[in-house]
Amino acid sequence: MRETRSDGELLRAIAADGDRRAFEELYRRYAPWLRARLRGRCADAGIVDDVVQETFLAVWRGSARYREEGAAGDAAGWLWRIGSRRLVDALRGDGARGRLRQALARLRHRDEASAEERVLAGVEHGDLAGALVRLSPELRAVLQATVIDGLSTREAAVLLGIPPGTVKTRALRARKQLREALA
Repeated sequence: MRETRSDGELLRAIAADGDRRAFEELYRRYAPWLRARLRGRCADAGIVDDVVQETFLAVWRGSARYREEGAAGDAAGWLWRIGSRRLVDALRGDGARGRLRQALARLRHRDEASAEERVLAGVEHGDLAGALVRLSPELRAVLQATVIDGLSTREAAVLLGIPPGTVKTRALRARKQLREALA
């Protein structure tokens, strides 16, 4: 029986040797997780499946470069950054903006909080959890897209279906409200 390889070992084997077994192991390890995360951002399962495939194709082809130093050493975070950017690109396609707005509208009006909203609300660092819960859903969505997901203003604007200037304004308002609440 073979020992389980670390994420870094798998990625090095894929990059250096085109190791198919390493790639398959990485895919089995992260594809379901990435698919679930992306489903929280896009209700269209077809688009999500395409984005997952494109993400791993970028890893296989080597067009996405993994670096283990510092924060870039987290394979899950690295794959999420690739996948979330690929999702933004996919949603820019024909009719995607309308589909995204519909999906976001359904998400905004549902009673059950998403897993990410529950995690945000459950953060136990002083009064941060309470301050985040008190933000409006629009401000939380901008913070989530720009801070947690690491999207640029332009990418967040596409994802949220609002102008980039609105993303900037909401991000400033959210930071100001958090500072006031935590002061």
